[in-house]
Amino acid sequence: MEIRITGLSKHYVSGGKTIKALDEVDLTIPARGIFTLLGPSGCGKTTLLRSIVGLEHPDRGEIAIGGEVVWSDQGVYVPTERRGLGMVFQTYAIWPHMTVFDNVAYPLQTRQVPRAEIRERVARTLRFVQLEGFESRPATRLSGGQQQRVALARALVAEPKVILFDEPLSNLDAKLREETRKELRAFLTELAITAVYVTHDRIEALALSDTIAVMNAGRIIEIGAPEKIYFDAEHRFVADFIGRANLLPATVAGQEDGRTLVDSALGRVACKARPNLKPGDTATLCFRPEFIRLEKGQPGPGGNRFAGKVESLVFIGEAFEGEVKAGEALLFVKAAPDLGLRPGDAVSVALDPQHCMLLAA
Repeated sequence: MEIRITGLSKHYVSGGKTIKALDEVDLTIPARGIFTLLGPSGCGKTTLLRSIVGLEHPDRGEIAIGGEVVWSDQGVYVPTERRGLGMVFQTYAIWPHMTVFDNVAYPLQTRQVPRAEIRERVARTLRFVQLEGFESRPATRLSGGQQQRVALARALVAEPKVILFDEPLSNLDAKLREETRKELRAFLTELAITAVYVTHDRIEALALSDTIAVMNAGRIIEIGAPEKIYFDAEHRFVADFIGRANLLPATVAGQEDGRTLVDSALGRVACKARPNLKPGDTATLCFRPEFIRLEKGQPGPGGNRFAGKVESLVFIGEAFEGEVKAGEALLFVKAAPDLGLRPGDAVSVALDPQHCMLLAA
C-alpha cells in the first residue's frame, strides 16, 4: 500500500532555538517493497516514522496511506489503531510476564477476535517466523534474535497494510544482527507488503532495502536503489554517509571521449560523464577505496594513473587499510595482503573513470 507525504513539517523549540525536525518533506513510499529512511541521529527519520504511525503530530502537511488521508493540517486525524499499521520498535516492547503465544496474540485479543481464530492466526504467524514450538516459552527465556522475531510476529498477526520498523536490530551483537537482517529481508520479501524501515546503519540499509531515502537536517537529500545510492550518488553528504569515500574539491576542465575531465589535488582525472558541467564549474570528486587499484612501483602509461607513496597501513584481516599520498592528495585506500606493501613504498594509483563520481555539494 502506497504512502504519500506532502509538505510535512515539524518544529521543536529547545533552549530558545527552533529545531526543524521535518522541513517540508515530500515523499512517496511505493507499495510492496522495503523502503528505508537512512540518516544520522537527529536527522528527522524517527519523527517522520512516528508521524506516519500517528504518534507524532506535525505542524503542517498531509499524510495519505493507500489513498486515504490519515493526517492533514486541514483538521484530518485518523487514530493510530485505525491506520492499518504494524510496528516493530527498537526495544521490541515484549511483555516479560507473558509467553510467546500471549505476546503474539495480544493485538487480536484487544480486538476481541474469537479464540479459535486467534489460535489459528498465531500458529500460522509463528510458523512463518520460525518460532513454531515456542508458544509456551516465557519471553524472558528467549535470545535477542528470537525476541526480535516475536516482535515481528506480533506486528504481522493483525495482517497490517503497512509494517514499520524503528531500528529493530540495534540492540543485537554484530553477528546476530547480520543473521537477523538476512531473515528479515527474506520474511518481508515473501510477504510482499509495504515496509518502512528506519536506521542509521548504512550496511543494514544496503542489505535490506529495495529503496533508500537519505535524510539530513529534516530533509530528504536523495532517494534511490541501494546500488544507485552507493555507486552513483549525486550529493556529497550522501556519498560520504553511505560509505567510506575519497572526496576532493575539483574544477571541471572539459568533456572528452564521453568523460568529464577535472583538475584536483590528485591531478587531472577522467570521470563518469556529467554533460551538464561546464569548464570552470566546481564539484566534488568522489571515488571509493575499493575501486583504487594499487601496484608497487611507478605508474605505467595511460590516463587516471598517478604516482604515490604509502604513508600508513593497518591490517584488518581481509585487507590492509591506510593512506597513500598522491600529488597533493592524501587518499584512503584498501590493499590486498598479497601486495606486500609497507609504509614508504612507491606505488601506482589507478582509477577507473566509471567509478569516479562528480557530486554536488
